[in-house]
Amino acid sequence: MRIAVDAMGGDFAPREIVKGAVQAAREIPSVSKIFLVGDHDAVKRELEHCGSVPDTIEIRHASEVVAMDESPALAVRRKKDSSIGRGVEMVKDGEADAVVSAGNTGAVVVAATLKLRTLEGIERPAIAAVMPTRKRPFILIDAGANIDCNAELLCQFAVMGSIYSSLILGEKDPTVGLLSIGGEDIKGNEITRETFKLLTGSGLKFKGNVEGHDLFEGATDVVVCDGFVGNIVLKTSESVAVAIGHWMKAELRRNLLRMLGSAMLLGALSTMKKRMDPEMYGGAPLLGVKGVCIITHGASSSRAIFHAIRVAGESVDSNLNQQIVEGLSRFWDLIAQKT
Repeated sequence: MRIAVDAMGGDFAPREIVKGAVQAAREIPSVSKIFLVGDHDAVKRELEHCGSVPDTIEIRHASEVVAMDESPALAVRRKKDSSIGRGVEMVKDGEADAVVSAGNTGAVVVAATLKLRTLEGIERPAIAAVMPTRKRPFILIDAGANIDCNAELLCQFAVMGSIYSSLILGEKDPTVGLLSIGGEDIKGNEITRETFKLLTGSGLKFKGNVEGHDLFEGATDVVVCDGFVGNIVLKTSESVAVAIGHWMKAELRRNLLRMLGSAMLLGALSTMKKRMDPEMYGGAPLLGVKGVCIITHGASSSRAIFHAIRVAGESVDSNLNQQIVEGLSRFWDLIAQKT
């Protein structure tokens, strides 16, 4: 397994990226090579702080970096030697089996779409964000790659999310829900109502519409929506989680009695924090491109990078893309039989 890692992407690059990659090289036996793509001297300096570096680590120089606030399309077109672009090209050229980046999400999506192209039957790739619930994690797809979608695109997202949930998250028979403003099939806009009809009897375990207050109940494994709605859900959820953490700290520190009581809750609070930690899920895959592409949060730590590399390897091992192509073909065959 050969993984190209964008060493310059993210708020804490290259330090945290390099640390995570070195840990993965040491602890994931299936990874035979990790290419750290970025400024050679900067990456080498960070490697010197990591002690004994496995010989499976290799630096691939890239002289440019895409900033987080740059226009994705312009950056990909103008910065031919960016760490994002070079990493994606390594997958395209067969030098790497997957690429991992904590850099500019839009630039990763644009580079992967333009350079790798989409799988057979896939019109546009989608970001699948893995999110925690009371019971088990669920997949939110699309989480930001596609602002405007039609019913056919949403169906493609449903198939890809269901297969990813089965192969990578281990859900044997994942349920699929359509994010809408009511549980009834007549609720929603024209596109969601049309999507509802297509998904019904499609071979997927479609449970109908789900509302915002259903998301974190853990009853649905895959929640489908367009990228505009999905990104708002994702960012709002992240901000609420951060706010709750701040509120709890402020209240527990309000007086001595509460501080003493909080000491008894440390174990429970630690467990809750781990369950809510998105870094454990290995980032968000960009599903639908010809190759494996994992996008991690811009504030990713070395642990997040480690898990992203782990998930990238699992995606390649499971033959994820072929499963998506075959699953989508079965989906439309069933739809055709209904009409």
